[in-house]
Amino acid sequence: MDVTPILENLNDAQRQAVTAPAEPALVIAGAGSGKTRVLVHRAAWLIDVEGLSPQSLLAVTFTNKAAAEMRGRIETLLKLPVQHLWIGTFHGLAHRMLRRHWREAGLPQNFQIIDSDDQLRLIKRLLKNLEIDDSRWVPREIQWFINAQKDEGLRPQHLDDEGDADRRQMISLYQSYEEICQRGGLVDFAELLLRAHELLRDNAELLSHYRRRFQHLLVDEFQDTNAIQYAWLRLLAGDEGVPFVVGDDDQSIYRWRGARVEHIHRFQKDFPGTHVIKLEQNYRSTATILNAANAVIANNSSRLGKNLWTEDVTGEAIRVYSAYNERDEADFVIGRLRDWIDQGNARADAAILYRSNAQSRVLEEGLINSRIPYRVYGGLRFFERAEIKDALAYLRLISNRDDDSSFERIVNKPTRGIGARTVELMRSYARANACSLWRAAAAIASDNLNGRAANAVNAFMSTIERMARETKGLDLHDQVDHVIHASGLVDFFKKDKGEKGETRVENLLELVSAAKSFEPDPAEEMSPLDEFLSHAALEAGEGQADAWEDCVQLMTMHSAKGLEFPLVFMCGMEDGLFPHQRSIADPHGLEEERRLCYVGITRAKQALYITHAEQRRLHGMDNFSQPSRFIAEIPEEHVE
Repeated sequence: MDVTPILENLNDAQRQAVTAPAEPALVIAGAGSGKTRVLVHRAAWLIDVEGLSPQSLLAVTFTNKAAAEMRGRIETLLKLPVQHLWIGTFHGLAHRMLRRHWREAGLPQNFQIIDSDDQLRLIKRLLKNLEIDDSRWVPREIQWFINAQKDEGLRPQHLDDEGDADRRQMISLYQSYEEICQRGGLVDFAELLLRAHELLRDNAELLSHYRRRFQHLLVDEFQDTNAIQYAWLRLLAGDEGVPFVVGDDDQSIYRWRGARVEHIHRFQKDFPGTHVIKLEQNYRSTATILNAANAVIANNSSRLGKNLWTEDVTGEAIRVYSAYNERDEADFVIGRLRDWIDQGNARADAAILYRSNAQSRVLEEGLINSRIPYRVYGGLRFFERAEIKDALAYLRLISNRDDDSSFERIVNKPTRGIGARTVELMRSYARANACSLWRAAAAIASDNLNGRAANAVNAFMSTIERMARETKGLDLHDQVDHVIHASGLVDFFKKDKGEKGETRVENLLELVSAAKSFEPDPAEEMSPLDEFLSHAALEAGEGQADAWEDCVQLMTMHSAKGLEFPLVFMCGMEDGLFPHQRSIADPHGLEEERRLCYVGITRAKQALYITHAEQRRLHGMDNFSQPSRFIAEIPEEHVE
């Protein structure tokens, strides 16, 4: 048999992984080392050389796109279709199993999958039915609690309230939520994984069937598995299965999402006799960039250890720029971008990375003013973000009570008991009387609403009137600061557990920075607030390129994982920003931040710029900062 097509163009370590014996294998695949190629060629080797049927393989990826790409590449390599190969995400494979065995799983045949938004609406309805105050028991907090327990494999009956009344209520709500889902045949994303694990765990015959069928388990991005995913893998592998997992402990950056880097460290203990293979040859970056990345990540103590290297050129030194402030930083980045573009390079080959979403505002502003098209990858432009639009709607309504679109956006945000029926009454009255919603609200609160609804509408209108009085005569940035707090938006998003809520609060505070930096035009015959609102509306509509257009890429470090660019800027490299303030005192958190820095560095193929500012106005405050400790970890010989 000619194995040349499968083994050609593989380096020694890749070949060792592809042809590994039928025993558990842990492939530590460094950034840019060709891990997808190894998984594809391993599957082809098992099918074409070892003679296994495609249906005896199970391949797990972390995105549907990656699954489709892997299947396509396997079929191209083998020159035949592999329709019986189970390949997909953990959620997709769990769903497939539950559809086949719905009765054993305790589900109706036509069970419905609900997404995150559907789940949140269900929780809100539950609170309303139980007459529980959703300002005290925040729906997103309850959603986070339920999903976190499921990700750990825990049902309500497994949980101890630990003598805490609030925790007891959370467990009770979890129980009630489960009952509603069971009655309605509803399955959320976390339930897919938990229910599929329980299906196999509690059905010995079914488990035996799948263990016999799936002799080889291939898992990509193993460092990102959470507790229930790893438990599912261990259960399915049993003592006879052959797990072949590929991951990089140095790129584990999703602890806040439940990922457990320790699964890589536990794997050898849970699967005795594991072959450990390290892919260290990098096909992406210059030697200088790799040496910098190696030096930074070497400061982490809990890692298996590897050293990236390349046969490529040494490359140019990493350039570190110390800016006076965030505007000077943006000007520097845009200046270097202009040089890059003027040399005939594509704009899409350049990426600007940052730790916090709020940092994008000043960079976006500079790109718009310089007429350089850009795209925020995996996110929205600053002035398009929901929380910013909410705050601007409050400011517009304060300026103009007859602004119907702003009124509708915030009349019940944060939630204050003004439901859809009440809003429809306002709309009907406004249409019938050719007036604004504000005037309609005042009218129906007096004549058409019951006491509770009328009180809620009157309280909202009083809040707007009070904020208008209290902000009169204040400087623009103080007006914005007052409104985001007095409206309840900051407190509302603070209650949102996890990184999403924190990001929204940071963005609201960054709006204060935007107002503080805004310079009104003396020639304009409007108030500074109205001019700022006009500026925000115009910025929201400019600069953002279409997906197909050649444009500079802006993104967070987390969004950059898996991507690569010839030119990369890592901005805001200051202690307190990156590493993030909340991680500095937490050894585990600091190591995760360093892994995130490693991911950022290894996105660059040819040129890398690292920038930091001595003074930064961020989240509405002026801060004096020290350069990130990660910069000092890069050897001087690699820095210019």
